[in-house]
Amino acid sequence: MITAVEASMRNLEVLNMAPVVPVLVVEDVTKAFDLGTALVAGGLPALEVTLRTDGALDVIAEMARVKGGFVGAGTLLTPQDVKEAKAAGAQFGVSPGATDVLIAACESMGLPLLPGAATASESMRLLEKGYSVQKFFPAEASGGAKALGSFASPLPQINFCPTGGISTKNACDYLSLSNVICVGGSWVAPRDFVISGEWTAIEALARAASQL
Repeated sequence: MITAVEASMRNLEVLNMAPVVPVLVVEDVTKAFDLGTALVAGGLPALEVTLRTDGALDVIAEMARVKGGFVGAGTLLTPQDVKEAKAAGAQFGVSPGATDVLIAACESMGLPLLPGAATASESMRLLEKGYSVQKFFPAEASGGAKALGSFASPLPQINFCPTGGISTKNACDYLSLSNVICVGGSWVAPRDFVISGEWTAIEALARAASQL
């Protein structure tokens, strides 16, 4: 069991470790451990594995073995997703939005949730429940850094991890905001690099991202 306040505090600790959280869609489970190792070695310890592939849970299990890493499960939609992600070794969960059913499942199963919001009303509802650390998604489609920055004055209690359309070109626009603790992005683990096992190159990308 975990409360919303406890979940936010734990996620704040993890997300404060680096300015970028890799958002990973990993199709080949045999690449998972080496990928996680390269990203952590490059200075990005918090890893979000999206539940968008058949082997995603196995990927989470492999990355949970990486020393110094903190693996989370992304795209949580149902209580079953939460149960399976927790069993696979996920240390936190991420959702594109938030429903009462999903929130209750995460709290009852003890998985710290980073819930998604795209509007001020959604963020306020989550804050009422105790979630002061939220995902802003889809970031670019929802108005980008300018829109998220406008949340800071009326909602100073909320810290965000924006994801969706973020790259090296605009990451710093978000990271310069007072209400952003980190950003989520996939550019640190290009699909072709993962397929060909270019771990040194991925570690270099992670190291550059860790300095943003």
